[in-house]
Amino acid sequence: MSKPLLIIGNKNYSSWSLRAWLVARKAGMDFEEKRLPLDTPEFLKEIIRYSPTRRVPVLEDGGRIIWDSLAIAEYINETYASGTLLPQDAAVRAIARAATAEMHSGFATLRRAMPMNIRASDRAVFQNDALSADILRVLELWRYCRQEFGLGGDWLFGKFSIADAFYAPVTFRFITYNVELEPAEQAYVNHVQSDPDIQDWIAAAKTETEVIAAEEVGLPN
Repeated sequence: MSKPLLIIGNKNYSSWSLRAWLVARKAGMDFEEKRLPLDTPEFLKEIIRYSPTRRVPVLEDGGRIIWDSLAIAEYINETYASGTLLPQDAAVRAIARAATAEMHSGFATLRRAMPMNIRASDRAVFQNDALSADILRVLELWRYCRQEFGLGGDWLFGKFSIADAFYAPVTFRFITYNVELEPAEQAYVNHVQSDPDIQDWIAAAKTETEVIAAEEVGLPN
């Protein structure tokens, strides 16, 4: 059988692609990846072959097509990681799923005002009340997860979980746009950024040459 195929966008910009990709790496999944540069004629031509939503990421595995980053993460966890990418305690697992779902469906202002842009640094954006509220909620959630469930490791729930994959792009945003952090939250950002798989993603992102003007926000600080 052919390997699972994960179709992703630009590593510099595509936060949703990073989420699915990181889960696949942490599951030890032997997969191929296909990168389609976003906002290009190539993307429009190729994506219709893979994704019913015309979006990335999308996973092709054994004739199955799984779209949406959260569905992909759950599928990989169940199929390739024996469920180990979520906490084993049912109550804690529910919290991890809630934290993941909150990122998946919320924080619209944060995602819009601070797009993931790994190659960019020292950017400043206008801080309105909605953006400040999103940032404070992320930090509150990180602090709660680490304090209540993070013993025994440096991830949100101690061991790496799908929740960490979903908040990994936020660590890039906080770095790019100079968000001031307390020591505990800074330690979490540093841990995510030093992860070997994240380092591989960063290295690949820095080799990309495409520029998406809509994602290049913020002024030099």
